[in-house]
Amino acid sequence: AFLYMADLSGANLEGANLTRANLEGANLYRANLEGANLREADLSSAQIYGANLSEADLSEAMLFGVDLRGANLYGANLDRADLGQTVADEDTRWPEGFDPVAAGVV
Repeated sequence: AFLYMADLSGANLEGANLTRANLEGANLYRANLEGANLREADLSSAQIYGANLSEADLSEAMLFGVDLRGANLYGANLDRADLGQTVADEDTRWPEGFDPVAAGVV
């Protein structure tokens, strides 16, 4: 899917198959992506503030420069995801045992 700069704020994408989708710069503010397949997706510079990504597959996804403040990633698969210069805060929920600092999160 080519969703470059798309406004998907508040969208219900629960369980969606977005494998290798181009979501670069997309607005996913408070979107529901619970259980979505985002494997190898490009989410560079996307606004994912307050989104629900619990149980989502983000393995090998490009999350460089993403805003994850307040996002729920509990149970998400972040294996080999690029989180360089990603922004998070104390309200961001990470998968158990995940070290955001070691992954390059600011």
